[in-house]
Amino acid sequence: MSKGPLITRTELRKRREEEERQAEQAYQKERKMAEKEYKRKEKEISSFYRKEKKKQKPINKSRSNERSKIRERSSWLNKAIIIVAILLAVVAYIVLNL
Repeated sequence: MSKGPLITRTELRKRREEEERQAEQAYQKERKMAEKEYKRKEKEISSFYRKEKKKQKPINKSRSNERSKIRERSSWLNKAIIIVAILLAVVAYIVLNL
């Protein structure tokens, strides 16, 4: 009375393939969740920096423009100082001669 094997090779192979398939599905599910989390984080980071970029205004200045503005301001201030000095001299002359 010989009995056959409890589990045949084909049954073992089917079970192993089923386990591999389930492991692959679990791996795919985990990978999908990880990618989803990564995309969410990436979107959050990009929106933060997009907001920061909107806060910063673009620079529309150049060195030559700034120098010319400073030169104009400087010449205007020098003229104003000379006019005030002349007026002070006139007032001092009037006050001291009376």
